[in-house]
Amino acid sequence: MRAHQLQVEEALELVLPAATLAPARLHEAMRYAVLGGGKRIRPLLSFAAGEVVQAPPRSVALAAAAVELIHAYSLVHDDLPCMDDDVLRRGKPTCHVAYDEATAVLVGDSLQSLAFQVLAGHEVTPDPGTRVEMVRHLAVAAGSRGMAGGQAIDLQSTGMELSVPALEFMHVHKTGALIRAAVLLGAACGSTLDSDSTAHLDRYAKFAGLAFQVVDDLLDVQADTATLGKTAGKDAAQHKSTYVSVLGIARARELAEDLRAEALRAIEPLGPSARRLRDLTDFIVVRTH
Repeated sequence: MRAHQLQVEEALELVLPAATLAPARLHEAMRYAVLGGGKRIRPLLSFAAGEVVQAPPRSVALAAAAVELIHAYSLVHDDLPCMDDDVLRRGKPTCHVAYDEATAVLVGDSLQSLAFQVLAGHEVTPDPGTRVEMVRHLAVAAGSRGMAGGQAIDLQSTGMELSVPALEFMHVHKTGALIRAAVLLGAACGSTLDSDSTAHLDRYAKFAGLAFQVVDDLLDVQADTATLGKTAGKDAAQHKSTYVSVLGIARARELAEDLRAEALRAIEPLGPSARRLRDLTDFIVVRTH
């Protein structure tokens, strides 16, 4: 994990504009929002999927960096006062607190466009058709039918009590879509997979993404702010429906374990090449932050 985290950090350093390049304040804020923080779960999933297809690590690192840029942009915007209104992210002041709201909006905009610049401008794969498909996957995952749409549902649902199916629908989009994109982009960097193997990976990513969200909901009520690196108890304070508020702690923990089992079952046909995906599934469910 540490080796892959370092590889994606190097790739992010490479593709982000230098802080000394005009407009310097914007570029400095972009780097502040992206570098030196986070678990890099999505890039780790890209690397793990890349191992299934013997993908070159440098190619995977660039694809993973594109996914992480989208994720970082979403965090910057989610933390804004007009969204979740938070002041702490990854153990430091959120971007709009460290800089200002207007700069934070521009940081998110710039990180989003940079993600697609990375996929289009770097040889993540020698096949142009595959590269176009990677751009399409990431665009869908980030847009109204993916992450942004999930965030819209989340904002509209504040103060409402959602059913478990409604929660799943929201999080398949808000959290799951980008996790699925991370897996599929990593797999696209190597040898071509048949449709069955691609379907196994996609099914795995769906369950792993939901498990990630269930554990996030658990940690929001069970961990403290210092451990999480972000404000604990925020969902309850904002009267948001979560897996914990709907199911309770014990049943939510059972659901996380059920989703882990489903994710592992999905990649059984891939054999030993999916070992890293199995390891990450365990990490997603047992993590403490």
